[in-house]
Amino acid sequence: MIRLDDVTELLSKHHPGADVEMVRRAYVFSAAAHRGQTRRNGEPYLVHPLEVSHIVAQLRLDAPSVAAALLHDTVEDTVATVEDIEAQFGKDVCFLVDGVTKLEKLNFHSAEEAAAENFRKMLIAMSRDLRVILVKLADRLHNMRTLSHLPPEKQKRIAQETLDIFAPLANRLGVNWLKIELEDLCFKYLYADEYRELADLIKKTRREREQYIDRVNEQLDAELKKHGVKGDLNGRPKHLWSIRQKIKISGQAFDSLFDILAFRIVTERLSECYEALGLVHSLWKPVPGRFKDYIALPKPNGYQSLHTSVMGPEGERIEIQIRTEEMHQFAEFGVAAHWTYKEGQYGMHHRDASDKFAWLRQLLEWQRDLQDPTEFMEIVKVDLFADEVYVFTPKGEVKAFPRGATPLDFAYSVHTDLGHETTGARVNGSIVPLRYELQNGDAVEIIRTTGSKPGKDWMSLVRSGRAKAKIRNYLRQETRERMVLIGEELIEKEVKKYGLSLTKLRRSGKLAEVLSKHKFRTEAECLVALGYEKIRIDALLPDLVPADKLEKGPQEADSNPFAKVFKKFMPKREGGIVVDGMDDIATVFPKCCAPVHGDPIVGFVTRGRGITIHRKDCVQVGNYDPARRMDVHWDSQSRLLRPVDIRIYSVDTPGLLASISQSFHSAGVNISAVNCKTSLDKRAVNNFTVLVNNLDQLRKVISMIEKIDGVTSVERIAG
Repeated sequence: MIRLDDVTELLSKHHPGADVEMVRRAYVFSAAAHRGQTRRNGEPYLVHPLEVSHIVAQLRLDAPSVAAALLHDTVEDTVATVEDIEAQFGKDVCFLVDGVTKLEKLNFHSAEEAAAENFRKMLIAMSRDLRVILVKLADRLHNMRTLSHLPPEKQKRIAQETLDIFAPLANRLGVNWLKIELEDLCFKYLYADEYRELADLIKKTRREREQYIDRVNEQLDAELKKHGVKGDLNGRPKHLWSIRQKIKISGQAFDSLFDILAFRIVTERLSECYEALGLVHSLWKPVPGRFKDYIALPKPNGYQSLHTSVMGPEGERIEIQIRTEEMHQFAEFGVAAHWTYKEGQYGMHHRDASDKFAWLRQLLEWQRDLQDPTEFMEIVKVDLFADEVYVFTPKGEVKAFPRGATPLDFAYSVHTDLGHETTGARVNGSIVPLRYELQNGDAVEIIRTTGSKPGKDWMSLVRSGRAKAKIRNYLRQETRERMVLIGEELIEKEVKKYGLSLTKLRRSGKLAEVLSKHKFRTEAECLVALGYEKIRIDALLPDLVPADKLEKGPQEADSNPFAKVFKKFMPKREGGIVVDGMDDIATVFPKCCAPVHGDPIVGFVTRGRGITIHRKDCVQVGNYDPARRMDVHWDSQSRLLRPVDIRIYSVDTPGLLASISQSFHSAGVNISAVNCKTSLDKRAVNNFTVLVNNLDQLRKVISMIEKIDGVTSVERIAG
């Protein structure tokens, strides 16, 4: 167990002359505030802030950061206030504690909104002082280390949030060791069976691996010494999550997987990095396309190193990283190491931070522009999590994009108007389609046509959050204009029954009075609200139509004018879904989440297609304008068959496929497509597309298949 002396000794080691007395006072304050509180494992609660403060000290942060780590839960979980913290420890510590504290005392409509608003708060604090996020990462790391004491559902929720947000943040900040530990802990709780299996395989091959690492190190050391290059050597297997991702991407079994060993050469001087690279390539043949020079072209977080993959001894493919000691310290500790020598300058405003934290400024722009919490968090995840490619502008400047980005991403990174008017692109001098995926080193030039507009399919062509946001805003405005037309049609159709018209209402000033009474700032805002049915036409009629005419009643009856007008713009519905307040509205089922009867669903108005139906947990929900959301539910009388994709992991044994097929038949489920793959280690991945009536039928057949000998797991996947 960590002691306070362990923390203060580590702090003094990296910061001689640090205010250790303030840290001791913070410990006493925290102990008093948390007195009587325990964690799920029965330990005194004080153990948690003490462990977090030790991680912060390991990150080489200063005394205020360590004190804030000791105090980080006092405002959230005890009677202590931010005023108490400021009075006893000053504004610096108070700001850090407040930046880490959640917004739990406010009321939110959903867990998603709470998560987004907490992240927004942390981003704003982080932009002023990066120590906020470093303390938060230390807090999350210790929570992940002690996650086993929580219920399974909570374990998975916290682990998924950590994998989506906090591990990518650690990566963006360059704190490599913390990122690796977070990813492996998430792996352990999200995919427990895979984790145990892979950990066992690594353990079984440990002796052979260590012997191989020793042989490689001996050869490298001899070659470096022979040419007078001084360098520290280190070899290790890649961490478990990294290996798991490599297996998933390649589809190979562990035994046939290459490139899971990584070696590092740390030199004294920059020139020796390139000299060492030449010596490595003279020893073993390099793997084509696997060399990356992050020294000449650093990653956005400031990471610098040479990476090369070679065919090492016995034909084993290995990765070798080469860097200086200064580069190595930054690779391990990121911004924490960078500011060890620049006390008091932890903000994004620092002159060295302009390029490294462009991503943070972009996140801050989105948190201001994107009000919908689901939409905001989805864009954050895309841009934090993505691997990157580096391309050149026509002027030779370097731009970084998420892997899979296209010329459209490039165009929107330059200017919104250029993005909107893009009609083509040249990459390395050749015309390419807009769906072309940019590669490292590409030189990109955009072809534009004045007056061109984004297509509705462009959302599927871009990867960057900026491009998605700009395209979505444009399409949203287009939809808004359509809703204005629907709103006008609704008013016109309804007031016509009383001998009035929209033009007369405008001229008389009656419409302006109604807008004011119902607190609409503009006529367009009112019409859009009508188009989206955020307000019903019935609510406006008493103010639009004189009382005497209203008392006489309409000249023709129409129980639901909204449905009638809406259907003018939309075709007939597919069936199986009821859109509240409307009959016969077209519904479309996308392939991304394949909802079936019984799934919680949500609908969105989509131009020319009617209502698009998604499962509520579908990742695509965040791509829609919240104002276009419609309340929908399953038609209880419907017997509509819906396609669902199921993936079955199993051993490769004779007769197993027949048993699986029989289970589908017994459950009354039809198979429409099958794709089975086997590996050399006698494992099989079986993908089935089946037609089911409802969620209960789906659950029943999955349960039946899980009981078959040889089946290891069954999961429902996106279409």
